[in-house]
Amino acid sequence: MEQNETPSAKKPVGTADQRLGTAPLLPLIFSLALPTALAQLVNLLYNIVDRVYVGHIPGSGSLALAGLGVTYPIIVLITAFSNLVGMGGAPRASVAMGRGDYKTAEKVLGNCITLLVVLSVVLSVGFTVFGESILMLFGASENTLPYAMSYLRIYLMGTLFVQFTMGMTPFITNQGFAKTSMATTCIGAICNIALDPVFIFGLNMGVRGAALATILSQAVSAVWVLWFFLGKRSVLRIRKHNFLPEGRIMALILSLGVSPFIMNATECLVQLVFNTGAAKYGGDDAVAIMSILFSVAQIAQLPIQGFCQGVQPIISYNFGARKFDRVRSTFMTTLKLSLGVAVAVVGAVELFPHLFLGLFSSDAGLIQLGIAPLRIYLLGFAFMGAQSACQQTFLGLGEAKISMFIALLRKVILLLPLALILPGVFGLLGGSQLLGLYVAEPVSDLISASTCTIIFFAVEWKKLKPAPRADG
Repeated sequence: MEQNETPSAKKPVGTADQRLGTAPLLPLIFSLALPTALAQLVNLLYNIVDRVYVGHIPGSGSLALAGLGVTYPIIVLITAFSNLVGMGGAPRASVAMGRGDYKTAEKVLGNCITLLVVLSVVLSVGFTVFGESILMLFGASENTLPYAMSYLRIYLMGTLFVQFTMGMTPFITNQGFAKTSMATTCIGAICNIALDPVFIFGLNMGVRGAALATILSQAVSAVWVLWFFLGKRSVLRIRKHNFLPEGRIMALILSLGVSPFIMNATECLVQLVFNTGAAKYGGDDAVAIMSILFSVAQIAQLPIQGFCQGVQPIISYNFGARKFDRVRSTFMTTLKLSLGVAVAVVGAVELFPHLFLGLFSSDAGLIQLGIAPLRIYLLGFAFMGAQSACQQTFLGLGEAKISMFIALLRKVILLLPLALILPGVFGLLGGSQLLGLYVAEPVSDLISASTCTIIFFAVEWKKLKPAPRADG
């Protein structure tokens, strides 16, 4: 049981605050970051498990998998809006808590809930009306569009559940309740794992069953989150008067949240370019392989991002309390651990690519076609541990502009142009245009991770001078 599960009833300060500022650093990092990393990995199961099951549907698995692949940019965009709110608001609330300003922290929480509800309605209506046209833009063909639309129509019914769960979970983590945050995603993922085979195979619903299982699971997670904030354990309380939008608070939330939003939203654009490129140069099989590459990349990347996000409350709280030496120590520990994990993940993919591909397809031909692309596509991920550590630290310190630049650098400035240019370059040189498409990812990863690390140590590190010792 978490030590901070019972905050004081007399004042809005619990042992969560004391632990963030005073507990031994390494055990504290692991107590917050590991559950968050596991939660991110488990959260992947909402869509990853769908692809695993759908890819093994007898007779139509490859086409159905390609259909789900072209819906994924829309799902990423929905997630991006939840991160705009949750990852923009939670660090602001955490810094306010570090200063002892719980009134502002709760105002941020209430305004975030309002934003999430409004965005859910707008996104559901917009994608329902224009979904078919968007899917064709994202690389759907006449063969894969029916599968994509069958999944998307049902998935959009649960947009509110997705937005609320993902947008509010960072507020749970930033109060020090990492295990409760992890339970939020674990509950939904377990439900999804259990319901998917029932609906997909047992009731013979195919991709519609996968979507139905997903939104029912997300509804369970949303109820769990609401129950937490209405209960007695939360340091921050949901209060009706805080739902009223306040311009200053909204600006603070959106200015910081725009960086993680761009990171996710540009992922949508990246997948659009990669899906259409794969369809152009390799057809439906290449689109199916691209769906697998995106899935494996997520499996590799999100746990590390989750680990760094779990450390963020320590950075935000201690930055607000002006304990800069503790902020520096937290960052360095996070940097070393995330780099080590990233290198280990890349090693596993390079040595055993067929095992990762086999998770998503039983088609031996498709697996063989995917081995070389997977090895190339994931190669640059070895450097992404450094970028994740720097990126999340920028967010924790409230450095919205720098964080936004780094987010734009990797996806918009580097990866998108490279994905458009390199296939043509490889073609002119007599090579495979598909190979040029795959190479764009590791080149972008290397340049952006190096730039992010240099900026952090050249700019931010110098600002975080250790506090002078009391003994002089």
